[in-house]
Amino acid sequence: MQGSKAVIDCLVALLRGELSARDQYFVHSRRYQDMGLNRLYVRIDHEMQEEAQHADAILQRILFLGGDPDMRPLPFTPGRDLVQMLETDLQTEYDVRQRLQAAMALCEAERDFVTRDLLLMQLRDTEEDHTYWLEQQLRLIKLMGLPNYVQSSVGGAD
Repeated sequence: MQGSKAVIDCLVALLRGELSARDQYFVHSRRYQDMGLNRLYVRIDHEMQEEAQHADAILQRILFLGGDPDMRPLPFTPGRDLVQMLETDLQTEYDVRQRLQAAMALCEAERDFVTRDLLLMQLRDTEEDHTYWLEQQLRLIKLMGLPNYVQSSVGGAD
């Protein structure tokens, strides 16, 4: 099936963003693991896997619409410490949300409702799960203080 060139181009850009988010979460999860912050490692490793699933769904849609995927992640700069990693991940989610909303508007204009619905599922995951959780962690750091937050993040899976 041949899809709209504008939608395909938009999906290619979204794919690159999802691959970038996946790689950023990959670095951050392993950094948390190295720091001994096992609860954060487990959660961010899970987020990395979800970003890979998002990328896979977009990739499959690009191929279905007759497009050519671009598998090069967008450039990113990973965080170096706990707060910076959380803030960087949160900004990434805000950026993803903005790109998804714009892509959904394009899909509406192009009358590609199947792609719009696919992106809506990803938007819900971004807003209701990833973004909310990251905002919550940054609030906890302000409420508890960084040392108490770090102590609460040590337990969990090895």
